[in-house]
Amino acid sequence: MKTEENTNTHIHVAIFPCPSQGHVSSMLKLAQLLSLHRFHVTFITTDYIQCRLQRFGATEALLRTYPTLQFKTFPDGLPLDHPRSGVSAPDLFNCINSHAKPHIKHILLSAKPTLTCFIGDGIFGALTIEVANEVAIPIIHFRTTSASCFWTFFCVPKLYECNQLPITGEEDMDRVITCIPGMENMYRCRDLPSFCRGTQSNIVHPIDSLAFETGETLKASALILNTFEDLEGPVLAQIRLHIPQVFAIGPLHAHLNSRQEDSGGAQTTPSTNCPRHHDKGETLGDMARFGEEQEAVSVGGASRHGGGDDRVPAELEEGTRERGFIVGWAPQEEVLAHRAVGGFLTHSGWNSTLESVAGGVPMICWPSFGDQHVNSRFVSEICRVGLDMKDLACDRNLVEKMVNDLMEHRREEFLNSAQALAMLAKHSASPGGSSYSDFDRFIIMLEVILVSKTMFSDRKANANDSSSVPNTPLDGRHSSEASNP
Repeated sequence: MKTEENTNTHIHVAIFPCPSQGHVSSMLKLAQLLSLHRFHVTFITTDYIQCRLQRFGATEALLRTYPTLQFKTFPDGLPLDHPRSGVSAPDLFNCINSHAKPHIKHILLSAKPTLTCFIGDGIFGALTIEVANEVAIPIIHFRTTSASCFWTFFCVPKLYECNQLPITGEEDMDRVITCIPGMENMYRCRDLPSFCRGTQSNIVHPIDSLAFETGETLKASALILNTFEDLEGPVLAQIRLHIPQVFAIGPLHAHLNSRQEDSGGAQTTPSTNCPRHHDKGETLGDMARFGEEQEAVSVGGASRHGGGDDRVPAELEEGTRERGFIVGWAPQEEVLAHRAVGGFLTHSGWNSTLESVAGGVPMICWPSFGDQHVNSRFVSEICRVGLDMKDLACDRNLVEKMVNDLMEHRREEFLNSAQALAMLAKHSASPGGSSYSDFDRFIIMLEVILVSKTMFSDRKANANDSSSVPNTPLDGRHSSEASNP
């Protein structure tokens, strides 16, 4: 692939995502964007994640395509058979916070050429700030959630001050949240991140922890978000009142495709494994996270769209053979970009939501945990490009009704909204668009950091040679002036 020319090849960026699928996926796209500019990029992840990437051939393909990209790994401290996801995810989070610091610090200190900056996953706000300060390099936070979810976590202390948290019980779930600036009256208690649910005793640690980590971004030099102005402009404006340097560069997958086209690279060929029986079909996302009962309900309900017999789980594959295609894994970005897909049943992770937005595909949202509750409300009530099944007593009949509403009864309404939003997403990631321009501003910021660090190093070397000025340590966030004698 041809890379962009006339760019300083001594910029070196280290990127550290939370070692889970959604975080790694979006931050790898950021690594590719930077590699397109011939910047050196060191992608830091765990041995476990690296093995998964290698198993599917991802690392080899990336290294062939981007010669300035390298991977560095460290052990996460968990047994190989630990699931590291779902209800066990806190174990991974705690292990990284407890054990990762010396490993990451060693990687940063030994990096060649010398690092320009460190882009850390903001979910580890305190850890990444501390490591960057000790290594004396600028820290930039990347958050893989929506701007709305980031802003909700940021405002958690305010929600407590206004007595809008904690949620007192099931009877409180439809109470409207009124005191999040820029999001007033848009969300109910049930639409807040899942960590806000439960009694005061069992939510205080996770919600306070995530609010604390989010607040640590105030100490970073900048914040990068995978979103775009036309999608979340009012919330981005609120965030910028507290964090002036915010770069909204999403949807990252569309942005990467756009930059690849600009640099003469070929885009990924869309998958052909999509339904052919109509000019529209449904796709089910995140099936790996569905339980057996949920999978039976969702596939059974979707397959009954347009008629058909009820089926029990053991007969699902046979029963949907003529009307669907069940696979253990599929290239989701390519599937959602295919013209045959007319609807997407998803748990509403932010990556999946953005891929569906960019593909112009209406959604049925079945959120499970984390930021998914915020995203499903955003899809159904703010963007109006889908339906929200949150907290409903889901069975096959309900799923069938939702699919019929999405694909038949309200198809034109949702399709028109989805296609209009897809055009905005495409424009944002194209030359002159908001995300494209924000990424250009980010590149300029990196170049300024490099120049500042170079000037400081030169001045320090001259001072040491003349012995006329005492040594001054490098400030990890800003260039420093040498002290007067």
